[in-house]
Amino acid sequence: MKEDFLHYVWKYKLFDVSTLFTQNNEEVEVINFGLHNTDAGPDFFNGKVKIGETIWAGNIELHINSSDWIKHKHQTDKAYDNVILHVVYNNDSVIEDKDDNELPTIELKSLINKNLLTKYEQLVHQTDTVPCGKQIKTVDEFTINSWLNRLAIERLERKSEEIQATLQQNKNNWEETFYQYLFKYFGLKVNALPFELLAKNTSLKIIEKHNSLFSIEALLFGQAGYLTKEIEDEYHQKLKKEYHFLKSKFDLTPLDKSLWKLLRLRPSNFPTIRIAQLAQLLSMSTRVFSKIIDAESVKEMQELYYVQASEYWDTHYQFGELGKEEQQKKIGINTINNIIINVIVPFIFVYGKANQDEKLVNKALKLLESIKAENNSIIKNWTELGVKSSNAMHTQSLLELKNNYCSQKKCLNCSIGNKIIQQ
Repeated sequence: MKEDFLHYVWKYKLFDVSTLFTQNNEEVEVINFGLHNTDAGPDFFNGKVKIGETIWAGNIELHINSSDWIKHKHQTDKAYDNVILHVVYNNDSVIEDKDDNELPTIELKSLINKNLLTKYEQLVHQTDTVPCGKQIKTVDEFTINSWLNRLAIERLERKSEEIQATLQQNKNNWEETFYQYLFKYFGLKVNALPFELLAKNTSLKIIEKHNSLFSIEALLFGQAGYLTKEIEDEYHQKLKKEYHFLKSKFDLTPLDKSLWKLLRLRPSNFPTIRIAQLAQLLSMSTRVFSKIIDAESVKEMQELYYVQASEYWDTHYQFGELGKEEQQKKIGINTINNIIINVIVPFIFVYGKANQDEKLVNKALKLLESIKAENNSIIKNWTELGVKSSNAMHTQSLLELKNNYCSQKKCLNCSIGNKIIQQ
């Protein structure tokens, strides 16, 4: 058993609260169970209990064993001086407060329904990807959908915090911050870091000074470290010459080319292709953030990103290396939808929140509802369990559920897990 199970039982009063007595057989009436604290300090703040004829107000601490009080060194921590009640599963030791008085303690072992504990342990010890996978079909649709709607907001709120932190570093410059996130996402998981470094190493302010695709390509490829060596390739040599001039003009320092990874990447996702596509996008407009705020529909946003790499890349995947066949390197619709889901929507959401603009917040949510469901291994697994998705709002919720609840066995914090445990 983990302590969070006791927190859950106490918070939702899932035990016999009618007959509570301390270790010294004093009757206890819980007037207020307190406010659950998930940070450091006592587990429940501002509780109120009546012990015997005296009413006490203060904090409540929970442990598996009462001896955990000593093990966690609460006796020397002033944050626990105001604890009025010690709630434990097993009372194995006498605990004293700062004044050497015996701390009132309640033992829950005989008060918790054994079936509740059994169901909890079955879930947390389950090795399946989704712990409740075998029981989820017993949960009503309303509970599942309500929880998924809440998780969609929770996921956006979590991403908002990350964006706000970066925004602060960029002195509240929305365009620069969006530019950095866009680059990071273009790198996929494999090259997310070098793409992020490339954006930070090549400020949007420098890009804005150029409206020529050739100059922007020279800047980005040069800063990425792709123009440091001599290659017998006319286009590479032209870019290198242009970058040499720009590097000196803006006092630039390129990244180390070794940062870029190709292993297990499809050629269409090679960093060179992605950089060329970004260069094309920025040559059309550097106001990348303003345009997504102004766009009215999914189609309008998709059209903003429906670009292709310059002509050189029709026949190349790397500098100086001809590909097997000629092919335009366009940004595919699935990639564009993923950019909208993972970059554009969170930015519109956080910008709406920051400016108290409910229309923008709702726009972000409607965009997710307007895009088709994502297709990946996690979503396929949910489908096999009978949880189907009709749009990106659903799939984003299911990704949040899997990664931040199922994988971390936070069944007690999940509405679906709660329902199964209490059935």
